Amino acid sequence: MHNGIQFGDFAIVLPSLPITIIAIIMIFLLIKWSKQLETRRFTIFFYFLISTYIAPIFSHSSKGGVFQLWIPLGFIVVFFYLHYSKRNHPSKMKASILGLSIALYQLLLKYVG
Repeated sequence: MHNGIQFGDFAIVLPSLPITIIAIIMIFLLIKWSKQLETRRFTIFFYFLISTYIAPIFSHSSKGGVFQLWIPLGFIVVFFYLHYSKRNHPSKMKASILGLSIALYQLLLKYVG
């Protein structure tokens, strides 16, 4: 039994139900917050996507393996930009915090999974 839609030699495999529900909720929230802006509604999605970026800031290798320290760099950049910008809007901050939640999930996967 396959977890997807079969098309001959290939299949479209869908993510698990909880991940699909979370993705639908996130898209709904981003669309709702973008409607709160008067102009440039698409920027909400950019703030969200940039905030999901994580980057290693320290790496150390030893005989036991490699350790890397990762931080949510995208959220930090967006946060300081919004903090010092005149075009700060609560919807932009909400979208970047939603992006931070994805970045924290990625960090959790890096360290645990």
